[in-house]
Amino acid sequence: MPPLPPAPDKRGAILTPKSIASTRAAKPAKAAPKAVAAKPATKASPKTIAQPAPKPAPRRAAAEQKRLFVLDTNVLLHDHTALFRFQEHDIYLPLVVLEELDAHKKGATEVARNGRQSSRFLDALIGAAGAGADLAGGLPLDATGFADATGRLWLQTTLLDAPIPAALPTGKADNQILGVTAALAAQHAPRPVVLVSKDINMRVKARALGLLAEDYQSDRTLDDGDLLYSGALQLPLDFWERHGKNLQSWQDAGNTFYRVEVDDVSALHLNQFVWFEARGEQSLHARVVAIQGQSVTLRTLREYTHPKSSVWGVMARNREQNFALNLLMDPEIDFVTVAGIAGTGKTLLALAAGLTQVLDERRYSEIIMTRATVGVGEDIGFLPGTEQEKMQPWMGALDDTLEFLARGGSSGEAGQWGRAATQELIRSRIKIKSMNFMRGRTFLDKWVIIDEAQNLTPKQMKTLITRAGPGTKIVCMGNLAQIDTPYLSEGSSGLAYAVERFKGWSHSGHITLARGERSRLADWASEVL
Repeated sequence: MPPLPPAPDKRGAILTPKSIASTRAAKPAKAAPKAVAAKPATKASPKTIAQPAPKPAPRRAAAEQKRLFVLDTNVLLHDHTALFRFQEHDIYLPLVVLEELDAHKKGATEVARNGRQSSRFLDALIGAAGAGADLAGGLPLDATGFADATGRLWLQTTLLDAPIPAALPTGKADNQILGVTAALAAQHAPRPVVLVSKDINMRVKARALGLLAEDYQSDRTLDDGDLLYSGALQLPLDFWERHGKNLQSWQDAGNTFYRVEVDDVSALHLNQFVWFEARGEQSLHARVVAIQGQSVTLRTLREYTHPKSSVWGVMARNREQNFALNLLMDPEIDFVTVAGIAGTGKTLLALAAGLTQVLDERRYSEIIMTRATVGVGEDIGFLPGTEQEKMQPWMGALDDTLEFLARGGSSGEAGQWGRAATQELIRSRIKIKSMNFMRGRTFLDKWVIIDEAQNLTPKQMKTLITRAGPGTKIVCMGNLAQIDTPYLSEGSSGLAYAVERFKGWSHSGHITLARGERSRLADWASEVL
């Protein structure tokens, strides 16, 4: 019996079949040649995979190398393209999964839309096979244009009898899927049959029955929240010693530029902040504005830590806040993502920069603020009133911030407009919108704030960002440590998705705020609770 493939690694090997094939253990030949050292795989380059040292044995048949994945219903409800994410491997759908898809197809929620689209994909695959196609032989997954999916889809056409413990009631859909998986594992042995489910308890029960079970990981942008792009990079302590002699510098339009040759530019991205601070050395806070070959051009930042350069009375209290204000106040940056724990000033900085550019500089016509309406506790029921009145309970952070800004911010004054503006005038330029009515809209010359973006799915994030018209700037804020949406994690959140996809674009920027500035009580609670 050939050995089963190893457990998936940290990078999510369940959906990377090349890594499965390359890491499968091989029986050594009788006279194995001398082992050849392979280059070790690095964490920064997941495509590099270490090859086994001994010469591999002859390849087994293609059917034995492919896995058979049994999909749970929640996988299709979570990602409607899940059918086409398994590359050369085969997929099996039990009948009870089709029943559950039918039960979840009604409604306007994201789950209902995914259920309907999954059903449409199944209908398209059956239609592409022809009227007289034999479903028992499987359907090619690449028949509808998904060229990467070279496996086959198997629908349950016969009853499969597999004994399961009497403690598990057979009338429950999850237990029926477990029974189908157990029957397939016995029927296709030694071929690996893997149950894919987003339900943790489902995976635990499967492993208790001796079945292979994995989480669906194809939707994950990252496998570890700590790997999220921070937007800032500390330069080494010997930076000036290594590059001081060959460093080129000049000034243009009041800005100072530096051009430096580096050995490796893979860690640098456009609009990434770099900083150098050391005792007795000249400090440097700059932003990457151009990368050409091994040459990197840096531009120094405007310091928003002084009262004379405050933004609507708000001054940057730490290095990362200064980085964020440079992104928010730059008219060439159309999309800004700000991550950070509670109390780091995400909402305050976004609103202060928005009010300055709406009321003082007249760069944008108004501020539009929205957020994901996902509660922390139990639902309190329907809310009365108009759209703005229904959204008002979700905008407590907006009210608290406006109360602070109306007093002139931390400096006690808010500029020419701020001194004359009343609370009513400020509120008249801020509109609160619900995400449920965003489809089809186009925002022109608007400052759009998306709060609590960590609770959005990648599809919802795409829907909101594509609403931007000419002259509009979008600011996404969130804390990946406070995700309340079911089936979302730090790696699959829409905020992490947007950060990774926009990384390196010349008109976008990201910064992670590291230090809380709300109060000493809030800072201590964030550390110990």
